Amino acid sequence: MDTTPRRSWSHPWQRRDVLQAGMLGALGLSSLDVARWRSPAQAGSTPTAPRPRAVIYLFLTGGPSQHDTFDMKPEGPAEFKGEFHPIATRTPGIEICEHLPMLAERSDRWALVRSLTHTRNGHDDATYLMLTGKSVLPPTFRANKPQSIDLPSIAAIAGYCREKRHNLPSSVVLPEKLYHSNSGIYPGQFAGLLGSRHEPWFIEATDKPHAYHSYSGAFPKYLFNLHKGEASDKDTWRFEVPALTLPEGVFDQRFRERRDLLDLVDSQRRQLETPPREGAYDRMRESAVSLMADPKVRAAFDVRNSDPKTLERYGDNSFGWSLLMARRLIETGVNMVQVNMGNLGSWDLHGNNFPLLKNFLFPPTDRAVSALLDDLQESGLLDSTLVVMAGEFGRTPKITHIAPEIYKLPGRDHWGPCQSVWFAGGGVEGGNVIGSSDRNGAYPASNPQTPENFAATIYHALGIPADAAWHDVEGRPYHVYDARPIEKLMG
Repeated sequence: MDTTPRRSWSHPWQRRDVLQAGMLGALGLSSLDVARWRSPAQAGSTPTAPRPRAVIYLFLTGGPSQHDTFDMKPEGPAEFKGEFHPIATRTPGIEICEHLPMLAERSDRWALVRSLTHTRNGHDDATYLMLTGKSVLPPTFRANKPQSIDLPSIAAIAGYCREKRHNLPSSVVLPEKLYHSNSGIYPGQFAGLLGSRHEPWFIEATDKPHAYHSYSGAFPKYLFNLHKGEASDKDTWRFEVPALTLPEGVFDQRFRERRDLLDLVDSQRRQLETPPREGAYDRMRESAVSLMADPKVRAAFDVRNSDPKTLERYGDNSFGWSLLMARRLIETGVNMVQVNMGNLGSWDLHGNNFPLLKNFLFPPTDRAVSALLDDLQESGLLDSTLVVMAGEFGRTPKITHIAPEIYKLPGRDHWGPCQSVWFAGGGVEGGNVIGSSDRNGAYPASNPQTPENFAATIYHALGIPADAAWHDVEGRPYHVYDARPIEKLMG
């Protein structure tokens, strides 16, 4: 006779109500699925257990300039230093751009690595390196063509190595996949050799039309025309997660809500193998049940309806909404969230560099990241949550005007040999700078760090053991760590 203890059903919606509503059959759920449906209070750790570790990876697609952000060279050559001036931060001796004043006030909570380096200057190549944590492209790499033989992304490995909690996916990417402004979708952001059942959960929250490659930024207020260097008139783009704003009376409108929710599950299912693996589809079904069952989980996605003070703190725009969603997902049990901050090369400023940074990119980033820091600290999550901000590369020291017929004003070109990376939380020692660049901000002058060190720091922050391995679909093992975490970063 089976003597296994049975978990009690504690959610306000009783099991019989769900059965009567007919939602189980519509979602393809069995009684076993329902048995695994747990409230956060039941699924979480005991009050005395340490808080699970988490990571939020802010990827600034396009590549921000180290010279104009966190490694300014005011004494450098005039053709290098640009229009902006450094300001003092709360930490003596650390200066950053004058247009990041909120982050400057919080420097006691963050650290900089000014010497991250790799050798690739192309968007596709460098994005692959910074999302997979590798310094060398495999011979099988194909630009703009994600393949099942690609190396898995950091987010995919994080999800593979960490157990999911509360029936939610272990790793999430939002608010959309990364697209090149001219040529298509980036490789390196998927599960690759891990197999599609280990894909991060891609939450496509925007309806940004990828054909509009001249437009980017944090819509609606900070949407800009890249070529003209001015505000865009395309202010009708939406930010929403389909079917996740389910009302408390969901069962009263079950047929409409059911179809929307199934659309969500089906869209995720199409990302999996064909035919789908049972375990992969189970993950999607469990996620759908959790979203329906827990108002707190649903609220994590329904950021647009947050109270006005919260929206004001984060910035009522796509940057702010994305970071607020990431913070709430971490609280509800997701282990890693990658936020792609500005798609279609928002930070790829070959022209109009200084007005676009000053007026469209710095204000929403400074506000949203500062709000995230404050929010994590006030909620007690900062010590257990690493926040990291990086792009695929830095920018050239020399200011150029490569296409005056397209751009009104000059900018900076791609530069893989040196970039600044920002870290906070997760045990990071605030007010700290690791490594340095040379006089021109072109190459590391001390303590160079690689994408492997960068990835190892994320894995370490997640509590993944140093001897951990991941296995491809054929069962072949690979080391998770290819280098040591960045030394002297953690307190």
